[in-house]
Amino acid sequence: MNFRLAPENTQVRELARDFAQTEIKPVVMKYDEAQEFPHEIFRKLGELGFMGVTFPEKYGGGGMSYVDYCSVVEEISRVDPSVGLSVAAHNGLCTSHIYNFACNDLKQKYLPDLTSGKKIGAWGLTEPTSGSDSGSMKTTARRDGNYYVLNGTKQFTTHGSVGSIAVVMAMSNTSKGRKGISAFVIEKGTAGFTIGKKENKLGMRASDTSTMIFQEARIPVGNLIGAEGDGFRQALQVLDAGRIGIAALAVGVAQGALDASIKYAKERVQFGKALGEFQAIQWKISDMATKIEAARLLMYKAASLKDRGKDINLAAATAKYFASEIAVKCAEEAVQIHGGYGFIKDFPVEKLYRDVKLLTIGEGTSEVQKMVISRNILDVR
Repeated sequence: MNFRLAPENTQVRELARDFAQTEIKPVVMKYDEAQEFPHEIFRKLGELGFMGVTFPEKYGGGGMSYVDYCSVVEEISRVDPSVGLSVAAHNGLCTSHIYNFACNDLKQKYLPDLTSGKKIGAWGLTEPTSGSDSGSMKTTARRDGNYYVLNGTKQFTTHGSVGSIAVVMAMSNTSKGRKGISAFVIEKGTAGFTIGKKENKLGMRASDTSTMIFQEARIPVGNLIGAEGDGFRQALQVLDAGRIGIAALAVGVAQGALDASIKYAKERVQFGKALGEFQAIQWKISDMATKIEAARLLMYKAASLKDRGKDINLAAATAKYFASEIAVKCAEEAVQIHGGYGFIKDFPVEKLYRDVKLLTIGEGTSEVQKMVISRNILDVR
């Protein structure tokens, strides 16, 4: 097995790393403190092809691999997980859903603006009463001639307020349960589609999270993605691939925590010698480095399977579960290594510690990932 990235993959990684260091790092805390979505950064990311990494060039995408996509997300998240999260959500949820399941007319209409970063994509699945149990959603879509009429609320939607194009799941046939869920593309500005509360979050504060509200919102029949009743099946497949992106995000956060810890351990002097000369700190660093490398390999395995068109259900869940849990541990250890300085905003580990916890929750909690993993191993459905 070859565990080395090809030269073209390395070039993409280095480009993302350079961009994160020069364009994102100087303004990380500015956007975090203001809870402001960094539109200018995303415009530049679009110019680099990072807002449509894996999508074909005919739709304006970068035409790169899923391995490249993971490298991009990892390197950006190493500096600012908020930006990494938005890149992952834009690519892996809204844009991916349209590309994989929509008809050609919808692809031609919406993908070029999404893959170029001219418009930001949102993806509405979670509701106030349905988180992990997304199949019990209350949002409905009733057919009325050449339109579907949507009513309901989507909560915790990444890019809910800054997104111009949203993919939304709704019950088109309530008698069929999950098999009655359909997916729709809906544009910002549609009558009856309004934005509700913007969440005031612990971390990931520069990545917009808002409520989307639908009150008799009329959507053309042509904006149905795939067949009626296929929405939940589509959403599960989108989440499978999306979890690889979250694994990459987690690896990036963990690596960022390790980078900061190494720097601090070399510079901080206590009892007459550098912190890194103490065995207790050395063991923390070695544990972090080993776990991050294991998480990275699981992430690349899942990405490689995705590139080869293989079943990724188990690999994606395993990578997301392990990487997100490891990232939490690494961020915590980084704060511990920094001591009191890890608790103040002058050092990057404070923000990483706040940002990281979302990764064990979003796109399927750790408990959900363990359910997916065990069902695959035990062949239980």
